[in-house]
Amino acid sequence: MADDPKTVILTGASRGIGHATVKRFSQEGWRIITCSREAVPEACQRDPNWTRHITVDLAVPGEAERFVAEGNDLLGNDPLHALVNNAAVSPKTPFKERLGCLNGNLGQWREVFELNFFAPLALGRGFAAALGRGGGAIVNITSIAGHEFHPFAGSAYSTSKAALSALTREMAVELAGVGVRVNAVAPGEIETEMVSEEYDALIPRIPMHRMGRPDEVASAVYSLCTANFGYVTGTEVFVTGGQHLV
Repeated sequence: MADDPKTVILTGASRGIGHATVKRFSQEGWRIITCSREAVPEACQRDPNWTRHITVDLAVPGEAERFVAEGNDLLGNDPLHALVNNAAVSPKTPFKERLGCLNGNLGQWREVFELNFFAPLALGRGFAAALGRGGGAIVNITSIAGHEFHPFAGSAYSTSKAALSALTREMAVELAGVGVRVNAVAPGEIETEMVSEEYDALIPRIPMHRMGRPDEVASAVYSLCTANFGYVTGTEVFVTGGQHLV
């Protein structure tokens, strides 16, 4: 481990892609600050690089600003080298349907956008100074559903992710002036706790004929935060097994 480890802040860390990404950064010796609505699993608490976890619901207006304040207090004058906006939600209606244009209420849509779109914006703004000190990078986790119709994603989720893709490009231009790169990773069908049997029907549409693994997404996220991608900004990397091509 380096004498002066780099620092990453990551949202939605308790499971799935977020948890795998924390593990990848830890393997590389980074100092890790995270948040999620849930506490860190006990096994993860033993990770010496997992510096601090803050329990916060970023879908609640004002909570993103609270997390930014606590995160900046932890950093002090230290630099921040990466921000990974991973937390997201794809809720269902009381009838177990995905939230679409003709079902659910607009309040639910606003909750989706609060977490999937406004939280990344608030965190990007709130940690911009610390990221500038570190010559850091932001990675927004978007989705294949933000680029094409997805049978299980729902309209609220899909449009929020499309908006996050656009925000990534805008942030890349604006934050370049303070030395911060901004990119996105768009996962396809990834084997996590949130994937049900209905997703098996999508495998024939994937050129690589399998679902992806969370660690494969984590590797893409980590790579975008390294010097190897130091001249890359405003880019969206599709981790889909080629699904976005067909």
